[in-house]
Amino acid sequence: MASYILAVDQSTSATKAILFDTQGRLAHRANRSHQQHYPKPGWVEHDPEEIWQNTLGAIADVLAAAGLDLSEARRQIQVLAITNQRETIMAWDRETGKPVYPAITWQCNRADAICRALEAQGEAETVRARSGLVLSPYFSAAKAAWILNEVPGVRAGAESGRILLGTMDSWLTWNLTGGQVHATDCSNASRTQLFNIFEKRWDDRLLGLFSIPKVMLPQVRFSDERFGAVAPGAHPVQQALAGLPIAGVMGDSHAALFGQNCFGLGMAKATYGTGSSIMMNIGATPRLSGSGLVTSIAWGRDGTIEYVFEGNINCTGATIQWLVDDLQLLASPKESSAWAESVPDNGGVYLVPAFVGLGAPYWDSAAKASLTGMTRATRKAHVVRAAEESIAYQIKDIVDLMLRDSQLQIPELRVDGGPTRDAFLMQFQSDMLKIPVACARIEELSALGVCLMGGLATGLWPDLDAIGKLRETGKRYEPQMPENNRNLLYLGWQAAVKRTLSRQQQNQE
Repeated sequence: MASYILAVDQSTSATKAILFDTQGRLAHRANRSHQQHYPKPGWVEHDPEEIWQNTLGAIADVLAAAGLDLSEARRQIQVLAITNQRETIMAWDRETGKPVYPAITWQCNRADAICRALEAQGEAETVRARSGLVLSPYFSAAKAAWILNEVPGVRAGAESGRILLGTMDSWLTWNLTGGQVHATDCSNASRTQLFNIFEKRWDDRLLGLFSIPKVMLPQVRFSDERFGAVAPGAHPVQQALAGLPIAGVMGDSHAALFGQNCFGLGMAKATYGTGSSIMMNIGATPRLSGSGLVTSIAWGRDGTIEYVFEGNINCTGATIQWLVDDLQLLASPKESSAWAESVPDNGGVYLVPAFVGLGAPYWDSAAKASLTGMTRATRKAHVVRAAEESIAYQIKDIVDLMLRDSQLQIPELRVDGGPTRDAFLMQFQSDMLKIPVACARIEELSALGVCLMGGLATGLWPDLDAIGKLRETGKRYEPQMPENNRNLLYLGWQAAVKRTLSRQQQNQE
C-alpha cells in the first residue's frame, strides 16, 4: 500500500493540495484558484471562506487523482503539512469561526499612512531593531492595525479575546482542528513585524506601537512541532482525515529554502511567483542589514532557530501576467521567452514594475511603474524583453546586497517556481549575477519543504542528511555575458529605478 505526505500550499492566487511519496517525489497535485479583490486602488483582498472551502476541495481533488478512496485515505497519509502566503493577515470570531473582514494581502498598500505616522514619530529603527524588518505596509502589523482601527466592533472584540488574528496558516489550522488550535510557526510569526526575532516572542513594544492586543495572537511554535490533528467536520474530507497529525508548517519562501536544501551558511534561493523572495541562510545568530534587506527566521527545527537575510520583490511573475491580462501583448506567459529572444537586446527600454510600489531594497510604497527609453524603433518584443529583464535586475539588486552585508559567498542561486521554465530569463539571471543558477526539478518547492519538515516531525526521515539524499536537480545555467555588457545593462536599470522612485524617496536618497 502506498504511503503519502499531504502538503497544502495556500498561495496568493490559489490553494494547492499535493501528495508526496516517502522518497519526497511529487505523486499527485490539485489546484483551486481564488478570486483577487481590488476594492480601491492599491488595495488587495482575499475571501478567507473561499480559501478554506478551496482547501477542502483541493484535498478532495488530489485524493481522487491518486485513486484514494476516502475510507482508505487516512491509513495511507502519514501527516498533513501547511505552507502559505505569509504577510497576508486576517481576523475572525472565536465563537462563530467567521472572518470579521476579508484577508488583507501582502500586496496591499492601504496601511501606508500607519507606517508613515510611526516613521514620523522616529519609530522605524525601533521596529527594525526588534523585528528585523523594514517599517512597511508590506508586512502584517500595519494591516492588522488598519482592521482594528477601521472595522466596527473589532477592537472591542479583540481586547475581550473573542476576535483572533492570524496569517493564513493559522486560519487553516484553526479550521482543520475544529477551532481547537490557534497557532503559527516561528517563520510566519517573524514576518508579521510583531515578533521579536532576538528574544523569540511577541514583542510588547511592537504590539504597543501598532495598538494590537496580545490576546488575539496565535501561539508560536517550531516549524517541526505537531500543531494538532484534523478534527471531524461536515465536509467528507474532514471525516476521512480525522485524526491525521498536522506538522511541518512554514511560510512559503522559508519552505522553499528548506525544500532547496539550503541548510548551510551562504546558501541562497530565489522563488519566482507572483512576487519573489530571495533568501540567504545566515545561520543560528541573527544580524541586521543596513541596506534595505530584512532579517527573518528561516525555520525552527529540533529546538534550534536559524535565520536568513531576505529581500522581497512585489512583482515578478505578476509583471509577465500584466503583459497577458492587461496589455494583451501575449496570449500566455509561456510566450514571453520566445518574444524576448526575438530581438538582440532591449533596445534601451527598461520596465520598472512598481505596480504596487517597490519592495526591497527600495521600500517605496508610493512608487509608480514606469516604461522608459522607448523610441519609434521600439517594438512589442522590446517591451516583453524589458519585462523579463526587470525580474533579473530586481533579484540582482538584492543578491548584491546580501553578498556585501553577509560577507559570505553564494556558490549558486537555487531557483524555483513556474518562471524557471523560461530559458531566456534563467540565462539572463545567471549573466546578471555572474554565478550559476540551478533550477529545481519540480516547481512545488514550498510544498516539498513542508513535506520534508513534516516527515522529520513524524519520524519518516531521521535527519537532514537523509532528506539531502532525496534532492533532485534540474537544468543549470552558467554565466556567459561579457562584463562590460553586464555593467552597462545594470547601469541602465539603476537609472530607470531612480526615475521611478517617488519624490519623497528621491529626497531621502
